[in-house]
Amino acid sequence: MHAWLQAQRTRVPEGSATARAIDYSLKRWLALTRYLGDGTVPCDNNWVENQIRPIAIGRGNWLFAGSLRAGKRAAAIMSLVHSAKLNGHDPYAYLRDVMDRLPTQPASRIEELLPHRWQPLTERI
Repeated sequence: MHAWLQAQRTRVPEGSATARAIDYSLKRWLALTRYLGDGTVPCDNNWVENQIRPIAIGRGNWLFAGSLRAGKRAAAIMSLVHSAKLNGHDPYAYLRDVMDRLPTQPASRIEELLPHRWQPLTERI
């Protein structure tokens, strides 16, 4: 395919959309074919795209967070929620447990509450 793209590039007009697309692929050829040499690398980024879609869709709404400080707080909470999801936790259960434990959690052990280290206490009734 690389040889074919190079051959086709000589046949299309300079500056055309097709030329830009071919140039884009050729300039990124190593990254484009990385998955061929390592079976653990996915051939596309659909999973990541699906994970960030809610953030991208809501971007316009977050322009009106009220202030820069409020926007930073919202970003921090969204990071915790998505990190909890990525670590296999129910975000509501995670945040509820962390908020319950936070006032009595020693500062020296605060990292235990991060999503990648969090272990829920016994089930709530």
